Amino acid sequence: MGGEDRELLKIFLGSRGNMKALERQLGVSYPTARARLDSVLAKLGIEPGGGPAQEGSLDVLQALARGEVNVEEAAARLSSGG
Repeated sequence: MGGEDRELLKIFLGSRGNMKALERQLGVSYPTARARLDSVLAKLGIEPGGGPAQEGSLDVLQALARGEVNVEEAAARLSSGG
């Protein structure tokens, strides 16, 4: 996961998950913003629309966005269920 992916996550988390805000910040259409977010989630091993098994994922992604964990550690936490 590169710098652009990390920046997208920071924007998304900073807007509290608001896709319209992500769309505006990136200056792209909603489908493009959604596709980019889905791509980042896939790189982290997260299925879009995950249910209860995804609990704690937001905490891990927020820690990643703050730089408290690196990509590898975040991916490991997400694959182990948070």
